[in-house]
Amino acid sequence: MRDYEEVTAFLGEWGPFQRLIFFLLSASIIPNGFNGMSVVFLAGTPEHHCRVPDSANLSSAWRNHSVPLLLQNGREVPHSCRRYRLAAIANFSALGLEPGRDVDLEQLEQEGCLDGWEYSQDVYLSTIVTEVWQEEHSLLHHGCADRLQLPADLLCQLGDVHRAVCHRGHGPDLQLCGGLHTGFIPESPRWLLSQKRFREAEVIIQKAAKMNNKVAPAVIFDPAELQDPYPLKEQKVFILDLFRTRNIATLTIMSVLLWMLTSVGYFALSLDSPNLHGDVYLNCFLSALIEVPAYVTAWLLLRTLPRRYIIAGVLFLGGGVLLLIQLVPADYSFVSIGLAMLGKFGITSAFSMLYVFTAELYPTLVRNMAVGVTSMASRVGSIIAPYFVYLGAYNRLLPYIIMGSLTVFIGIVTLFFPESFGVTLPETLDQIQKVKGFRSGKRSRDLLEREENPKVLVTAF
Repeated sequence: MRDYEEVTAFLGEWGPFQRLIFFLLSASIIPNGFNGMSVVFLAGTPEHHCRVPDSANLSSAWRNHSVPLLLQNGREVPHSCRRYRLAAIANFSALGLEPGRDVDLEQLEQEGCLDGWEYSQDVYLSTIVTEVWQEEHSLLHHGCADRLQLPADLLCQLGDVHRAVCHRGHGPDLQLCGGLHTGFIPESPRWLLSQKRFREAEVIIQKAAKMNNKVAPAVIFDPAELQDPYPLKEQKVFILDLFRTRNIATLTIMSVLLWMLTSVGYFALSLDSPNLHGDVYLNCFLSALIEVPAYVTAWLLLRTLPRRYIIAGVLFLGGGVLLLIQLVPADYSFVSIGLAMLGKFGITSAFSMLYVFTAELYPTLVRNMAVGVTSMASRVGSIIAPYFVYLGAYNRLLPYIIMGSLTVFIGIVTLFFPESFGVTLPETLDQIQKVKGFRSGKRSRDLLEREENPKVLVTAF
């Protein structure tokens, strides 16, 4: 009996066919970047303060002091959501009283931004936030509050909600990617074999052999010779099979947590790049640029080192440097930016390795399902990531403390995963390795044979 690797060994490991598939898969991910990261600019929140209408009868002094000041990052800035009660300061202006000299501003009554906002155009000319807020305020101003069901002051809290809604996942680009997958990328021969579709699998391998300039046997997949690792009773699988036993359920839950928390760190750092000190566009460029060495590093590590140790290692690196940001003096902003980029490097490397690691942990029958479930968990992480960024409105260091702590935590959890490096891919649910710390119990004869005679598998990119 021969297994799949033996039957298809004549193709070689990295021929033109494999390179084409790699290129198409890589190209299909490009729209994700546009759709996922464009929100950094499209939903950017410029500096803003309450508008004082031109019709208000105010002196120039009172117009300049119509909005209370807040201390933010060591400097005084106009309050973004409150102004002094317009009727009161108009009365003081009419009486000839001067703000600060004749009237104690701290004692004045305040109100919300009843006439909308004025936005700084130093960085953004227009964003979703400025357009949507103005439209919502216009509805309120013209007596259409019943259509919004929101008080005017609450609009000041919607900036990150808009960003979260705009960053709710990768729906539109998945349609484009799905079309690319359907039109050009062949089905997995291994999966076709698991479904007893031998002829379709053979056609794909024959095309691959022709593209790689290899001579294929007349019959590649002979059902009589091919090892059948898929008993009939295991042909149909459901999502509940990812929780069939305590070990598999624990592995799935750990994988979901790993994907979700890594996604939170990745997207929160990406979305937070405009909030770093300095030029917004330069910081975003650096945040994107740091991903290139991160992916190269992940590729090199995956080829030679155990998966759980390298993933845990880069997570410890990313989380550790994020925790160090709180120790950097405010005057050394360039150090904080460097640490944030180094944190993005570690988390990006880990994120890119999760696809390989998860695929190697689960057998063929449920592999796509497992990657799908964990990938969905990462989308949940991308949705809640903007709220981690929003915590910076209360304390600029809080997002880094929380993200760093969660990243270190999930790095520790990663050490309890089974190791997949140098181990053949599992073919059935019974062959899934034990989570570290679990009692192995009585091992199956098949598993013992696999451990005594392992076939080293190095996943190539």
